Amino acid sequence: MNSFEKIYQHLFHMYGPQGWWPLMTMKKIGLICDYHPKDYNIPTTPSQIYEICMGAILTQNTAWRNVVQALTNLYHIHALDLKKTQAIHINRIKEAIRPAGYFNQKAKKIKEFNAFYFQLNYQIPSREELLSIWGIGPETADSILLYAYKQASFVVDTYTRRIFTNLGLIQEQMKYDEIKNIFEQHILADVEIYQEYHALIVQHAKQYYQKKDKYALDPLLKLPVLSPKSIQ
Repeated sequence: MNSFEKIYQHLFHMYGPQGWWPLMTMKKIGLICDYHPKDYNIPTTPSQIYEICMGAILTQNTAWRNVVQALTNLYHIHALDLKKTQAIHINRIKEAIRPAGYFNQKAKKIKEFNAFYFQLNYQIPSREELLSIWGIGPETADSILLYAYKQASFVVDTYTRRIFTNLGLIQEQMKYDEIKNIFEQHILADVEIYQEYHALIVQHAKQYYQKKDKYALDPLLKLPVLSPKSIQ
């Protein structure tokens, strides 16, 4: 078992299943964003797939709580309705997603994505196709593939880079796809594992990687054989 597998098992033992990607649901207490631990069937409908895609775009450079507010606003103007969203003027989209920041750029990204999405006819897009859309970068493309379409495409975010650089398993200057390839070479290509691993990294980072002076407190540093040689 290599270091990446050991770390996954350790994180899963620490935090348990995370239930990503959260989706909007209607409950008595109102519209909320629900996680679904151990339920890997989600998404089950085209609307849920589309909502995850919107969330992946909106979460660029902002906190998830801001995305939840933006998604709630989109819901109320029917912009999460597949049959209606294309007809909504971009200015209404901008106002709805204002809580997520960069609303001018993100509104354009949504419109560009919609033009692509409605040509898919419910087919699974390739990573190359997603990356060809204006405003869709590697992390967003991989998030869409992994969580919306259940494709084993590992997601690398800022926390991934931060944690695994601190552990000495990657180099800080590595490019996105270099890090992605390392994970995919050393972790079984399994959608459930990839989803949990990415979510567990985020959860772990919230505990130990919000401030640089806490990096040394990461309990993962105490795991045996955490050197680059161990991934060979």
